[in-house]
Amino acid sequence: MVSLMWFKQDLRTDDNPALQAAMQHAECVPVYCLDPRWFMPDSRGLVRCGARRAQFLLESLVDLKRSLRLAGSDLLVLTGEPEQLLPALCAALGVGVIHTHEEHAPDEQALLARLRRSLPEHVALKAEAGNGLFDPAQLPFALEQLPAVFTRFRNKIEKQPPAHLPLGRPAAFAPLPAAALEHVQAIPSLQDLGLEVVAVEPRTALPAGGGETAGRAWMDDYLWGSRAVRHYKDTRNQLLGRYFSSKLSPWLAHGCLSPRRIVEELRAHEQGHGANDSTYWLWFELLWREFFRLSLRVHGVAFFRHGGLAGGAPPRGNDQRWIDWREGRTGQPFVDACLRELNASGFMSNRGRQIAASYLVHELQQDWRLGASWFEQQLVDYDVASNWGNWAYIAGVGHDPRGGRAFNVAMQAQRHDPEGTYVATWLK
Repeated sequence: MVSLMWFKQDLRTDDNPALQAAMQHAECVPVYCLDPRWFMPDSRGLVRCGARRAQFLLESLVDLKRSLRLAGSDLLVLTGEPEQLLPALCAALGVGVIHTHEEHAPDEQALLARLRRSLPEHVALKAEAGNGLFDPAQLPFALEQLPAVFTRFRNKIEKQPPAHLPLGRPAAFAPLPAAALEHVQAIPSLQDLGLEVVAVEPRTALPAGGGETAGRAWMDDYLWGSRAVRHYKDTRNQLLGRYFSSKLSPWLAHGCLSPRRIVEELRAHEQGHGANDSTYWLWFELLWREFFRLSLRVHGVAFFRHGGLAGGAPPRGNDQRWIDWREGRTGQPFVDACLRELNASGFMSNRGRQIAASYLVHELQQDWRLGASWFEQQLVDYDVASNWGNWAYIAGVGHDPRGGRAFNVAMQAQRHDPEGTYVATWLK
């Protein structure tokens, strides 16, 4: 049988259950669909995937294609809507089964449903659990009983930790059907997607390069070369520098790295060099990521309502102040520096994200979803669950039991940028 491997946010050959299953067949067609809807402006002029993230995505596709070709396969990168492209490709190549990974967000779940309806009856669609840290079936509670507060979730997980052992690469890669060769084409450029070319930003602290190869190299450096993980807890709220935080998030967001592989490497580091508060804190942050993923799966569209998980509150705040905020023109130097960094590089420290979000919501009294949408467009490491979950948390409509987080910007600037170095760097 001919299988089709539909890559999405799992752009890697390591620890990819869907890829493992797809390569069990006699022939396999690996495919990635660049959906033009990601790059079409909405009524506010925003796109779901901005140029910086698109550049990282294209680099990741180049790397994945290279890895597959070295293994005797290839990657078809097609531009179009998956529910239209994939059924036609199945018919042309005699595909009997599509392998892909499960989704936890409503839009992506709806896309899977549309594809199922579009496929001929003889083509199966099999979705594997693949991008989370845990299989929901292994959790020490039913998914519907997910604790409402992260600390309770963490305590349950750490008392009864589910398995998180990663898979390796497939032992063998099934060849591409000969008929698929005519569908192989060059990976598009940013201009092909209707986006402007982005310049290299020399001030950014984010390591360069999309793709599994670059992601593995950075993980190895962070855990084994520099061993910067050993001071992660002490430096994670800093704003400048190569090693102040793990910066694994872009590769996690695109699936170039598996969270299970990171944990496996972290445990090996602890065995070799000893565990400390910082190695634990990296695990802690990976648990936060998992908590938001599971919560989105449970709560669905409530994640995106103005009233969040509680619901009921009417929308508020959508005026010039939010435009000034997103362009880094509020007049508050620290906040403006944060937004200038985001807009110039596609990245911002976690502390900067919290302060910028708090300022938009609590000082400027703007709809928190505007900020979440701007981050969605701008961030290289945009992750739907973490982004929207964290914004709702700051706004007090998510999982924060204290009803939101309002930061004193002046105090935060004094604490985290006492010499004004960060502000001077990004307000040049």
